[in-house]
Amino acid sequence: MTQTPIEDRLLNAMISHVPFDGWSEASFRAAISESDVNDTVARALYPRGAVDLALAYHRKGDAAMVARLNEADLSAMRFRDRIAFAVRARLELVEDKELVRRGMTLFALPTYAPDGAKAVWGTVDAIWTALGDTSDDVNWYTKRGTLGAVYSATVLYWLGDDSPDHQATWEFLDRRIDNVMQIEKAKAQARDNPVLSKLMAGPNLLLSRLKPPRPTTGFPGRWQPQDSDK
Repeated sequence: MTQTPIEDRLLNAMISHVPFDGWSEASFRAAISESDVNDTVARALYPRGAVDLALAYHRKGDAAMVARLNEADLSAMRFRDRIAFAVRARLELVEDKELVRRGMTLFALPTYAPDGAKAVWGTVDAIWTALGDTSDDVNWYTKRGTLGAVYSATVLYWLGDDSPDHQATWEFLDRRIDNVMQIEKAKAQARDNPVLSKLMAGPNLLLSRLKPPRPTTGFPGRWQPQDSDK
């Protein structure tokens, strides 16, 4: 009989307490007791206790979303519809809204806000990567930043949505994506405008040298040196 990994045992025990006690130390202690995991081992795996388990829960949801995207045939969809499908899949995979609601309460605290922002960034990065994004300049950042705003707003709407099958949420999501498409259209028109194009030549040159982070550096971005910088 295959044994459930310690991480999964802890998380499975934890989520039964979160709706009542939140992602808290009390829930974490209860999860340790119920999963029969050694306290020292549990705290070695999750040094910050419930906070680290909340992040593990979020990453598990991201992984499930990516698996669904990889299994789905998206070839006939417009790209905007692929994005909507991905966001919808991420939310549909949540087994209990209260787990997300309690998580948002936790990551709204100033101490943990950076962790929450990093978790959202991880979600939108997973979406763009799964959809085949190959951008290697400032667009890598703007795509994720824009989708992060759309995703965060949609989650907030979804938490309060009691419409059948969350239809109101999916309509809200479509409207937010429409807004983004309008912005992209305006940006394209600006690029085609010879006056604006000339004015933005300098800033665009600088932005073109901003590259996505390398996997091994740990820094949030990288600068592409030019001959004049050497």
